[in-house]
Amino acid sequence: MFKSPSQMSPITQRRINTFFANPRAKWSLWIFTFFFILSLGAELIANDKPLLVQYNGELYVPVFNVYPETTFGGDFETEAEYTDEFVIELIEEKGWILWPPIPYNYDTHISNLDQPAPTPPSANNWLGTDDQARDVAARVIYGFRISILFALILTIGSCIIGVAAGAAQGYFGGKVDILGQRFLEIWGGLPVLFLLIIMANFVIPGFWSLLAIMLLFSWTALVDVVRAEFLRGRNLEYVRAAKALGLEDRKIMFRHILPNAMVATVTMLPFIVTGSVTTLTSLDFLGFGMPPGSPSLGELVAQGKANLHAPWLALTAFTVLASMLTLLVFIGEGIRDAFDPRLVTTG
Repeated sequence: MFKSPSQMSPITQRRINTFFANPRAKWSLWIFTFFFILSLGAELIANDKPLLVQYNGELYVPVFNVYPETTFGGDFETEAEYTDEFVIELIEEKGWILWPPIPYNYDTHISNLDQPAPTPPSANNWLGTDDQARDVAARVIYGFRISILFALILTIGSCIIGVAAGAAQGYFGGKVDILGQRFLEIWGGLPVLFLLIIMANFVIPGFWSLLAIMLLFSWTALVDVVRAEFLRGRNLEYVRAAKALGLEDRKIMFRHILPNAMVATVTMLPFIVTGSVTTLTSLDFLGFGMPPGSPSLGELVAQGKANLHAPWLALTAFTVLASMLTLLVFIGEGIRDAFDPRLVTTG
């Protein structure tokens, strides 16, 4: 259950007030949240299947369900091709069709263009089409969702592994700390991008496989911060008292020290999300990221580079990426200020 403002601790209230007292961070959070929630419903915004079909007095929802062509008076038992003029005429004879705002999916090949692809923005294709006759606006919406979900999942996984490793090193110290630091020095010195490219050649490209590969290297960013907090926290009086009372190390670590260590960790999370988006975009741009045909902002950047005569491709990719990363950085700055004890804001 969520706590009401009156039930929150004074520290939590101060942090929330400090964050929302920063107009840049506050508006960045609202704008980013709006577009992210919008992208979660991408199938309802950009799809080559109707949102709703009324036929012969009954309602159908093709965007969520599969209906054979025979449902609408056709001849085939396979799924109806709603972009086919014949199917459209069958439905409109006894009903109507409600299309999404963008009647194309991210992989829809548009065959009725009035000029060779890529085509410039128009009333039918708001951001134009790419060199494979696919709607750019639809691919941007789906690509934005994949980038953010990928970055969030990667950040959560990195946080779990990095916090656990840093906590163990800082709390136990000694050989655990020394061996852990030597391992991090070696692991952190590896050329990550080149290793990701090499490993991507041995693994079938996909969302989860790429996520697993990147997780191997992304967790190290949090280790030093958490380790420093645990090194400091294990010598505090209340921690020593808990040890003297016989409290288990696991409980001391997660109940008494970890909450303080999470302050520094939380301030870094938005910047890890930003780095994850950048890395995924770089891999997609180089052709080592998501599978071919996937909606990808990096692939859109590559198309802009390959089609200089179609500037709308590069401008769209640049605008989306720059706006996304800027919003995330501003949110990160607001969170950093909110957790800074030197800043006191009342509200």
